[in-house]
Amino acid sequence: MAETPLFQIDVQISFGHCDAAGIVFYPNFFRWFDRCFHTFLLERHGGHAALCRQLGARGIGLMHADADFRSPGLDGDLFTLDLGPINWANRSLTVPYTGRIGDRVLVEGYETRGIFAEREGRLTAAPTDQLRALIEGADHG
Repeated sequence: MAETPLFQIDVQISFGHCDAAGIVFYPNFFRWFDRCFHTFLLERHGGHAALCRQLGARGIGLMHADADFRSPGLDGDLFTLDLGPINWANRSLTVPYTGRIGDRVLVEGYETRGIFAEREGRLTAAPTDQLRALIEGADHG
């Protein structure tokens, strides 16, 4: 991720994060993506539940996730995960992540999320404009 991250977290990799070979078990990266996103919402925007109340939504839920694993993370490594600038679409937002140890990239990935609101008795993806205004207004104001 070449641009300045919006947010970042550090994760101390431990034995429990690793597989039998001592390498980070890949689902943990997706857990850390989710943790980074929700920590960003909490620290910058009052949290997921507060934003959902403002938006009249049930959740800002996952629609798709993907990652490319560039190099291994090992027990004892301190891992930094950057949340990059959000890419906005009408009914979704794509949140990019880059994880590294020092300058070495471990993972590059993203989550595509939607704002799920109940309409006519079912959940549907709502427009993102109100969430975008809340996030960008708080981050740039």
